[in-house]
Amino acid sequence: VHLVESGGGLVQPGGSLSVSCAASGIIFSQNAVGWYRQAPGEERELVAGISSAGNTAYVDSVKGRFTISRDNAKNTVYLRMNNLKPEDTAVYYCAARASHITDDARLYDYWGQGTQVTVSS
Repeated sequence: VHLVESGGGLVQPGGSLSVSCAASGIIFSQNAVGWYRQAPGEERELVAGISSAGNTAYVDSVKGRFTISRDNAKNTVYLRMNNLKPEDTAVYYCAARASHITDDARLYDYWGQGTQVTVSS
């Protein structure tokens, strides 16, 4: 199983960015997928998740700004990030597990390598 994130980069405050997570060896529509982020010196935090049924969940700090979605044909999960803030700066990881969405990172079976998102002027 491989999860590969892409699409990170540098963006100005208030800007938008999308990151993608493409999977091989696992079918995303049969799993829960979460987007985590980790800033230097901070714990890894679940920011958004999507269940196998397509239900979504978000941490309060990104509600209304971030949108998680899934393209079953491409076996890819996306995180669209709008109105980005400097505090959104982190390495973003996708993770997958066979059961429901959880914010406990220890319960995810598969992880990508991460992609850096930097919000700065």
